[in-house]
Amino acid sequence: MPVLLGILAAMLLLTGAAPSMAQGYPNRPVRVVVGFPPGGPTDVIARLVAQSLSDRLGRQFFVENIGGAGGNTAAGQVARVTPDGYTIMAISTGFLVNPSLYAKVPYDPVKDFSAVTLVAVSPNVVVVNPQVPARTLPELVQLIRDNPGKYSYAGPGVGSTPHLGGELFRLTYKLDLVHVPFTGAAPAVQSTVGGHTPIAFTALPSSLSAIQSGQVRAIGIAAKERAEGIPDVPTFAEQGVNDQDADTLTGIVAPAGTPKEIVELRDRQERGAARREGAACDAGLQAGRQYS
Repeated sequence: MPVLLGILAAMLLLTGAAPSMAQGYPNRPVRVVVGFPPGGPTDVIARLVAQSLSDRLGRQFFVENIGGAGGNTAAGQVARVTPDGYTIMAISTGFLVNPSLYAKVPYDPVKDFSAVTLVAVSPNVVVVNPQVPARTLPELVQLIRDNPGKYSYAGPGVGSTPHLGGELFRLTYKLDLVHVPFTGAAPAVQSTVGGHTPIAFTALPSSLSAIQSGQVRAIGIAAKERAEGIPDVPTFAEQGVNDQDADTLTGIVAPAGTPKEIVELRDRQERGAARREGAACDAGLQAGRQYS
């Protein structure tokens, strides 16, 4: 994760400059693109940010969901819009990971974008359908080993940190476990709620309500500490699964060439919103470690 944070920091230096375009910004609605379906962590955080910016700047910031290819479809479209500050994008970790996983992606995360801010870091979690008998990670490992070819796990798209965390878990224990990619975290969780994919690796915000309502059972947090929202769920390390901490980042970017003054304005407003929305961790994002 420090490498990803370093890349995001470096991207802050890529902002362009066109002071005249920043005057009076915004004077019309601003589109906030999310590369996943509604209900996932990126979407939830984007809506909190959009509402806060709307309240602070007096113009509507609205979320538009453009799903597909783990966020690549949306990123490719945003990379080619006019860089006037009226289209920005909420991204997850896959935005930086995907270029190394896909043979071809329709954007360059450094050349095509300017970073605005890192908003939140949410730990990943393993959940299972209540019909799955395993209640701990060691029990899950043994269950999969005893039933080769029977179990699969849902993830919010190829290249997402839950997917990579799931693959690391699978490879570490040499499990016959199949990844089933979805277009986002929300449909992945719903598939596990319905028992279609008995296991899911997701960022905690997207599965928190399902965990708290008993629709799924959380059996491990991929973090160094337990999560505030579900304090009874042990970490991976507490269960003997070491060196597999994984979290999902959420940030805001703008197309390269967006006036520096606009990017800096959004940066200040967004960081303020992140602090003001600290309650977001208690209202559907309890497990997220707010960054500001």
